[in-house]
Amino acid sequence: MNDNGGSPRKSSFGQSMRAVFWSFFGVRKRRDLEADATQLNPLHVIVAALIGAAILIGVLILVVRLVVG
Repeated sequence: MNDNGGSPRKSSFGQSMRAVFWSFFGVRKRRDLEADATQLNPLHVIVAALIGAAILIGVLILVVRLVVG
């Protein structure tokens, strides 16, 4: 039972980053996916996804520059 009057507990931004990180690799458990759907703040997920995409693009550009140059 929740101590905060029955509303689901909201997760932190770090938990959103972790969920997005694992989702990028496609290795999320069904149980965790269902928990994320009820606990994560959608705004945090969007911001975490944008940050994750920027990091992924930056790493890809770095790898390409190291290989080509």
